[in-house]
Amino acid sequence: MAPQKVAVIGAGWAGMAAAIAHRQAGRQVTVFEAARTVGGRARAVPGVLPNGTAATLDNGQHILIGAYTESLRLMRLVGVDPTTALLRLPLTLQFPDGQGLQLPDLAPPLDALLGIVRAKGWGWQDKVALLRTATAWQLRGFRCAPHTSVADLCAPLTPRLMAEFIDPLCVSALNTPAREASGQVFLRVLQDSLFSGRGGSNLLLPRTDLGALFPEAAMRWLVQQGGQVVTGQRIQRLMPLPSGRWQVAGTEGAAQGSEAPEAFDHITLACPSWEAARLVDGLASTAGLAAAARWSATAGALRFEAITTVYAHASGARLPLPMLALRNTAEHPAQFVFDRGQLDGQQGLLAFVVSASDGDRALIEQQVLQQAAAQLGVPGLRPVQTVVEKRATFACTPGLQRPAMQVLPGLTACGDYVDGPYPATLEGAVLSGTAVAARAAAG
Repeated sequence: MAPQKVAVIGAGWAGMAAAIAHRQAGRQVTVFEAARTVGGRARAVPGVLPNGTAATLDNGQHILIGAYTESLRLMRLVGVDPTTALLRLPLTLQFPDGQGLQLPDLAPPLDALLGIVRAKGWGWQDKVALLRTATAWQLRGFRCAPHTSVADLCAPLTPRLMAEFIDPLCVSALNTPAREASGQVFLRVLQDSLFSGRGGSNLLLPRTDLGALFPEAAMRWLVQQGGQVVTGQRIQRLMPLPSGRWQVAGTEGAAQGSEAPEAFDHITLACPSWEAARLVDGLASTAGLAAAARWSATAGALRFEAITTVYAHASGARLPLPMLALRNTAEHPAQFVFDRGQLDGQQGLLAFVVSASDGDRALIEQQVLQQAAAQLGVPGLRPVQTVVEKRATFACTPGLQRPAMQVLPGLTACGDYVDGPYPATLEGAVLSGTAVAARAAAG
């Protein structure tokens, strides 16, 4: 019996995870990607330093954590060694003045307990409030009412804790401000990171660009295993066949740009939610596929948050740690800064992250440089490139309805936006990609 033919539309982290899982299940896999490069919303981009030297940047400064077991497994599978590709550090939310939280290398919950007790700049009122509240969360099984926001969840905490712990943690994990973010998803993140075992809360900072970290290696692995990756090919529409199989029409009008359209047994949509909604909506008028309209409407209703990354350079610039938290205000919008010199060797290059960003690119860049001067005291810092990922993540709000993995018979979807317990993270994306292959086997 000939192996099933599967088309994966999208070569981001979810798409490459899905392609790997489909191939391991014995299916013949073709991946279609609209861009010329793989990686989706976590990819490498070229840059140039003020002195004319070429630099390798990312479209956003992502981090992983120790609890991202599926991401780490897939890296190893495709030949990336996480111990060299990632810098492992204890969970740290330390500010330039040395205040903040740093967990020791102990098993949970001792790491969190000792970290809170030792936190610099927090009074005993702050520490007791956090310990009491965290204990209450644990006793409730890290669950809350569906429409609870993170701000509601953290009402017993002090203003200092909100500003220096909850707000930066929430916006880094959910890319949604605490007053708007889902309390239930936030609790799930805390449970899986702080209570998943020793090292689960560790920060894993990329020592290479995001393309090399997984998607490029995944593409090479897939090709070596007999799969195919077609870049620069935007799929325009899906075409169901009477047999239950599918064809895809690409940018050139013919199926995947060929004169003899190939038929696929299954299609996995691993493109962004708005692209998936467009493709599925195109099926709604087809007899027997009315359910497509409901799925498309759910996917199309998602609201998005931007992430802005401001890259700046100064000769000799070096932070006390590879990553620092910053005090965030309306005028000083960045929440974190990363020292790329300590990560990938690009000395003097700093990456400032503005999660849930809103505003003009030039203004944000100006504000961040002013913030750097005020909080870091780095002289001579010059802008390199400011990258705005306008639809970086879905807005992770309370009670959010997310589209299901199963779209139609023979048609599935994966990605960080698909229904699941996690926010829009790299781990959420790859977990969804791996799971979709099992769903395809079930029909």
